[in-house]
Order: sequence, then C-alpha cells, then structure tokens
Amino acid sequence: MDEISTGLDSATTYQIIKYLRDSTHALDGTTIISLLQPAPETYELFDDVILISEGQIVYQGPREYAADFFAAMGFRCPERKNVADFLQEVLSKKDQQQYWCQYDYPYQFVSVTKFAEAFKTFVIGKRLHDDLDRPYNRKHNHPAALSTSNYGVKRLEILKSSFQWQRLLMKRNSFIYVFKFIQLLLVALITMTVFFRTTMHHDSVDDGIIYLGALYFAIVMILFNGFTEVSMLVAKLPVLYKHRDLHFYPPWAYTLPSWLLSIPTSLIESGMWTLVTYYVVGYDPQFTRFLGQFLLLFFLHQTSLALFRVMASLGRNMIVANTFGSFALLVVMILGGFIITKESIPVWWIWGYWISPMMYAQNAISVNEFHGHSWSKPFADQNITLGEAVLTGYGLFKEKYWFWIGVGALLGYTIVLNALFTLFLTILNPIGNMQAVVSKDAIRNKESRRSDRVALELRSYLHSNSLNGLKLKEQKGMVLPFQPLSMCFKNINYYVDVPEELKKQGIAEDRLQLLVDVTGAFRPGVLTALVGVSGAGKTTLMDVLAGRKTGGLIEGSISISGYPKNQETFTRISGYCEQNDVHSPCLTVIESLLYSACLRLPSHVNDDTQRAFVEEVMELVELNPLSGALVGLPGVNGLSTEQRKRLTIAAELVANPSIVFMDEPTSGLDARSAAIVMRTVRNIVNTGRTIVCTIHQPSIDIFESFDELLFMKRGGQLIYAGPLGSKSRNLVEFFHSSRGA
Repeated sequence: MDEISTGLDSATTYQIIKYLRDSTHALDGTTIISLLQPAPETYELFDDVILISEGQIVYQGPREYAADFFAAMGFRCPERKNVADFLQEVLSKKDQQQYWCQYDYPYQFVSVTKFAEAFKTFVIGKRLHDDLDRPYNRKHNHPAALSTSNYGVKRLEILKSSFQWQRLLMKRNSFIYVFKFIQLLLVALITMTVFFRTTMHHDSVDDGIIYLGALYFAIVMILFNGFTEVSMLVAKLPVLYKHRDLHFYPPWAYTLPSWLLSIPTSLIESGMWTLVTYYVVGYDPQFTRFLGQFLLLFFLHQTSLALFRVMASLGRNMIVANTFGSFALLVVMILGGFIITKESIPVWWIWGYWISPMMYAQNAISVNEFHGHSWSKPFADQNITLGEAVLTGYGLFKEKYWFWIGVGALLGYTIVLNALFTLFLTILNPIGNMQAVVSKDAIRNKESRRSDRVALELRSYLHSNSLNGLKLKEQKGMVLPFQPLSMCFKNINYYVDVPEELKKQGIAEDRLQLLVDVTGAFRPGVLTALVGVSGAGKTTLMDVLAGRKTGGLIEGSISISGYPKNQETFTRISGYCEQNDVHSPCLTVIESLLYSACLRLPSHVNDDTQRAFVEEVMELVELNPLSGALVGLPGVNGLSTEQRKRLTIAAELVANPSIVFMDEPTSGLDARSAAIVMRTVRNIVNTGRTIVCTIHQPSIDIFESFDELLFMKRGGQLIYAGPLGSKSRNLVEFFHSSRGA
C-alpha cells in the first residue's frame, strides 16, 4: 500500500493501520505499507521497518532495533523526537550532524553507502543475511505463488481488450479522421477540376504523360495522408512503453489491432479518391480498371500507414520522428520512377529505386491505366499500342503482370513494416532521460561549494521567533512594500442546503450546519495552524474566511484590521495556496512566477520592478537554484513534489498579499520535505505577513514551529484557539485542565 495516509488526519491513519495490523496478525498475511510523516503512535504499530535511501536498504528488521542501529553508529534520537522523522533526517547531509552523540570524536558525514555496509555487520543484518542464505523449502510453495506467464490473462483476452481500447481511442480522435477525410475530399475535388476530362485526350504520348502526372499526384496524396500517424503514435508512445514494461500486454497486442482497425480508414480514403476523380478525370472507363486503381490505392495507403508508424517508433521523439518521416517520404518520392526516371537514376542509387514502394505503385497503377481500351490504338508504325508507348517512353514497365507485382509488393511492404513496428516497440526504449531539473550530482556539487550555508532547523525558529519577544524583520529594501493586516472573525456559522437524495434517506432538516459559532483572529507575523480530524471543517472555515464559498448561508462578522471585510478589495490583499499544485509543465520556475506577477500585480508596476520582486520572492522561498528548471509533469519529470509546493506558495506571494491561506502545504510530503516547506512558510511569516495553514499529521518539530493554534472537532466546533507556548505547554495545560483528559 503506497502512501495511504495522504490527506488523512493522525487519528484516522492510526485506526486504519491498527486494523491492518490486527487483520495481518489474525489472517497470517503479509502487508507492506509506505507512509509519509507517520505519527509516533502509528509508527509503533509496525512490526518491521525497511529504510531505503538512494536506492539502498539502510535498515531492514524489527522496528524497536532501528534506533539502536543508528545509536551504534554514533547517532542518537533526541527526546520528544519522532523516530520515523529521525530515521529520515539522519540520512540527510544537512540534518545528520545534529544527531551526533559521540562527542569524544569529531563528526564526519556518514554516507548512505557506509550505513548500508555497516548494517550488514549489525546483528539484525547478520540474521537477515543468514535467513536469505538458507534455502526455502519448496514443499511449502503455493501453486499461485509463482507466475508462469508474463501476463495476467490469456492472449485472446488481451487481444479483445486491445481491440476495445483501440476503438475507443479512434472514437476519441474521430475529429482527426474526419478532418483527414474532408481534406482528402477537397484535394480530390481540386484535382478533378485541374485534370478535367474535357481537356484530357488520348491521342498522343504527350496526352499520356499528362495522365501519368495525374496518377502520380494521386499516389502522392494517398502516401502523404498517412503522415499524421507520426504525431499520433509519438503522443501514445509513453503510455505504450509504460504498459509494455508493466506487462499489461505484449507489443503485438497493440500493433495488430491498430493495423486491422486501419483497414476501414484505408478503404474510405482510397474509395473516396477513386470515386471522385476516376471518371471525371477521364481514366479508362472499364469497371475492372476502376477496381484496379482502387485496389492499388488501398494497399498504398496501408503501406503508408505502416511506414510512418515505423518512423515514429524508431524516432520516439516528435522532432526526430518527423525528421525520419520527412526523409523517408522524400526518398520514396524521388526514387519512385516519376520525378527521376529509371534510366536517369545513378548506378549507386538504383537499389533505392528497387526498394521504393512508390516505384511499385507507380508502375502498377500506370499499367492498369495504359493497358485499357482508351489507349489501345496503334502507335505510329510500330507494333505497340499508344499506352505501351507512353509506358516505354517514360521508363516504366509495360508488361501487364506488373499490376499484380505492384499489388503483391505493397502487401508485402505492409506486412514487413508492421512487423518492424512490432519489433521496434519490443526492443526500443524511450529516448534519453526525461528529467528536466538539474541532476542530483550537480546539486550536490553546488551544496558542497556552499558549505558555509547550513540548514536552518525548525527548532531554532521556535526560540528566535516565538511569541515571547517576537520581532518582525524590518522590511528594508523590499521592492514592493505591503501593509501588515490582521483578520478577526466572530460567531461564524455556515449552512448548506441538504440534497434531495439525503432527504429521501430520512434527514428532516433543510439545512446542514458545517461551522458552529467559530471565533478567532489571525495576526501579522504569527503563524497559525488550523487542525482537526477529517470532516471537522478546517478547509470549510478557511474557504469561508477567504470568500471562496459561493453557495450556502454564512453568518457572523469578519473584519480586516478593524474594518468590515469587503470581498472585492480583500482578494487584492490575500492569497490562497490550494492543496493541488497546478502549474504549466512547459514553463520554467521563473517564467511561471513572472507570468503570475504580470497578471496579478497592479498595472503601474513596470517590468523591471516585477522581475526584481519575483527574484526577491524566489529567494524567500529558496527557489533561486531552480529558477531555470522546467516545472514538468507531476510524477513524470521536472520539479519534485516539495519543490512544486514551494512554487505554489511563490505564485501566490508574487501578488504581494498581506494575508495568505494555505490548504495542507505538507500533504503528500515526507518529514524532510515537509520541514523544508515549513521553513519556507516561516520565512514568509518573518516578513510580517499573516499566514494560516491547515495541516494533517504534523511531526513534533513542524507542529511546534507554529505560533498559534485553532483546534476544531467534528461538526465544525472550535475547541481551542490561542498560542501554543514553549513545547506546546499552553495547549497541554488546556487539555490537562479538562475533565477526563
């Protein structure tokens, strides 16, 4: 189970993990779970722990001995420190030194590789090694334990599923196919008027050459119409490679349906061209000649589709594939026997003539036309017809059997090219590394050169920025100054209409109350946490205060620095960082922020001031080293999750707000990444802004980095509102004073 706690509060996560532990013990099962920022009580539910860093297993064994292993290495977990957070941070170069406990020896950074080697000599590591060396008794094997096939279902089922998937893709891309049909129809209509039969004659060799030009243009258009396969296939390749590597289906299960489902397309396009142009241009009126031209164009279109699929699967990149496709199109056209006749092709290029599909198509379609009745009149005094004279004069083959040679050659090309398409999908991998950000090695080199800059720990913030003597940093040299503002709210109630579906289930009320008499305040330079179980109304309260709720009934008063809140002006001095990070993947970090600043800053701010302010914000959220990095796609390339979160915060800060709302800024992050984000948030608070965050499953360090707390319970009721105090003393005393706590 991968990160099942994301978006859940600590209590809910604890209950889920406890249930999984009990069921695993009762059913004698095996459960593996990866978690981000597990609470201490949740961490203690596990039996074993696997600690992985940089692709190496640092520790694998009983949970209770994990801290002992690092203690033997000279690193001790402090009191009131979550062991799970300690295990992550002790492997970090920036955080490792604070846990060094062997003061008699100078501290030296211990790399992940050294930890992994030391674990092999640790008692748990030795025991694990001995267990792995002991052969497993095959008598205990279950028949379903070993896979006998790479794929989960039979080949026929895979083929059926692939056919359904391909049909669905064709339906979704129907606009492209309709556009191709319309485009081909328009070109056919133009061709029909250019080579109109009233101006076309069958009296001389020159007339025959004009007909050869019309036939050549037809096969060029059919050949070129398959070029769209390049862009369509390149767009699908990432998904195809992913499915192939995960053994969803073999490559032939994609190529075979795509080939068979392209047959109707080829029938429509070749039939449309032949129907529109054949009799209007004035080709030989015999119906068998009409069918022959249709058959030739059909197989040529199939060859074209297969050829450009091969180019796309070989190029694997839009630019490279388009280059390959254009080059292939150019070669087969030039060496097809019309632009340059066979006799004019140099000896060292004659092999290209014989392997060009265009040559077989040109000869076959020409033989089909010029052996017709319209061209059967004798030519001069020679013992040949006019049609044969045209073919011979242009260097084409005149034998009738060349029609079937052309059909067979195009069919063979279709089969061979589709086989190559399958082969390339099987053996080739995506081109290059898709990572758009600076490599880790480059980052490490930069960090080593900046050795004088050490990580600023959250605990130091607690001492230097606590409410007891909090001094806001002077806003000296700020490019765009702002006015620090406070927000007060009193007796906030929020109601929503009950849906008809719930009323049918027995709910009698017309309105459902989500917030109940919530009162509090947010102050400049004070970092406020909004916490509570899932469904307590944290995000709802923040949305109501930010003016993002467009429905329902809101009661109570909200004031900004003593003045009643006006939503039209409030949006200019506030920012809202959503939980989901939505950014353009094609922009760099600085481009994203400049674009946001251009849209949201007042019009009187010039470009130089905007850029200076953006650079100031980037320094504030520590994005300067990544200014030129592409944002990329989440989970695919570009910025990491933690870097995207900081970019989301920066995108709101470039609007120069006085009040910023943040919805779960640490959700989906591990303890190390969450600490980096919260360090950024603290930097923002120190400028004098008012910051409010909803937060789930905070570690002790992250929780104590907040100055004040609003604690809500399920039903939208406020339990506690006030300062945390040193080591959360005020909050603990409040609960101790409550009966039964």
